Amino acid sequence: MIERYTLPEMGALWSEQAKFQSWLDVEIAATEANCELGRVPAEAVTTIKAKARFSVERILEIEAEVRHDVIAFLTNVNEHVGDAGRYIHVGMTSSDVLDTGLALQMKASVALLRAELDQLADALRALASQHKGTVMIGRSHAIHGEPISFGFKVAGWLAEVERNRERLERLERVVSVGQISGAMGTYANTDPQVEAIACAKLGLEPDTASTQVIARDRHAEYVQTLALVGAALERFSTEIRNLQRTDVLEVEENFAKGQKGSSAMPHKRNPIRSERISGLARVLRSYVVAALENCALWHERDISHSSVERMMLPDCSATLHFMLREMTEVVKGLGVYPDNMARNMNVYGGVVFSQRVLLALVEAGINREDAYRIVQRNAHSAWNKDGGNFRANLEADAEVTSKLSAQHLAECFSTDLHQANLGVIWQRLGI
Repeated sequence: MIERYTLPEMGALWSEQAKFQSWLDVEIAATEANCELGRVPAEAVTTIKAKARFSVERILEIEAEVRHDVIAFLTNVNEHVGDAGRYIHVGMTSSDVLDTGLALQMKASVALLRAELDQLADALRALASQHKGTVMIGRSHAIHGEPISFGFKVAGWLAEVERNRERLERLERVVSVGQISGAMGTYANTDPQVEAIACAKLGLEPDTASTQVIARDRHAEYVQTLALVGAALERFSTEIRNLQRTDVLEVEENFAKGQKGSSAMPHKRNPIRSERISGLARVLRSYVVAALENCALWHERDISHSSVERMMLPDCSATLHFMLREMTEVVKGLGVYPDNMARNMNVYGGVVFSQRVLLALVEAGINREDAYRIVQRNAHSAWNKDGGNFRANLEADAEVTSKLSAQHLAECFSTDLHQANLGVIWQRLGI
């Protein structure tokens, strides 16, 4: 297997240099395969491997004249190889080089994304573990619901990241497919064994039934999967943005020394990295339609997909790679404020414990409709009032105190029950 793609940055992986190198890897692998089958002299392969090289500038210069990128590439390679170059590209068509080379780039891209996702998973696992017992209010419809813990919230993020790890693992197999099948994909001028041997050398699997191109549903799945990972990051970043609001302030992005939040308002500390992630998720989603529209090509091939992919695949890959790094840094530097969480949870005298009081009254013998009416009356009396206090209202309500002792009522305002069964979540995620 050719181990060429150990580049640390996604941008380098999608550079013109990397693209042409992937083409050269494909051509050399196919030539070696023909040699193993006795169709190319070993001396020619030795010469090709020793002398084959290219110049991006020279390829572009030739392409400006011939208007064909693969021909320009082969012309430049043959300028270095000499007579042995006649054994390069034998029985192949341009798409054999383009699509198999692209598969190498996508495979390497997924590997880089998986590495970044692993880093994010580690950061989330550490954050969730640290805050297993950090109690906060859970919200539905953006309204206070019942107590949860911040670790529980982050555990939900981790679970989604774990699912995305599985998706990327599958995606790596989906895109690791090559073809050396010639014009129309019928192997008329090449042997299927050439494809099998070349793909094995490149760490790919032969496509099951390519036409003159590899079907674009694989590439659409690549873009859709990246967009889905981006949607998860947007979910996390949106939550952080909401929790950082001034009137909530339960978490906060790290604000670096010397950082400024506004040209006009010195007090500002904005969640700019989370906002950036939210915005870039939209960019990823915007490519999904284009990727799906690339699937329908005319007959055995056209090149309407090509111009789209030259923009779409590098952009999607680099964008998600950046987003993953940003989110990992946000998570690692996240400020968590338990005191503010406790303050928000207990606003209006702990109205969020209304269900516990409701159930306690039902257990004490009051029918559910009456119990609901009593609790709702006391909760709404406290809600949104300056100094409103749900617990104090209950303690002054004869219908409540006639059924619940002071101790029993106090137990309704404990968060122990809301944390008692979270161990099953920690166990599932290995936290």
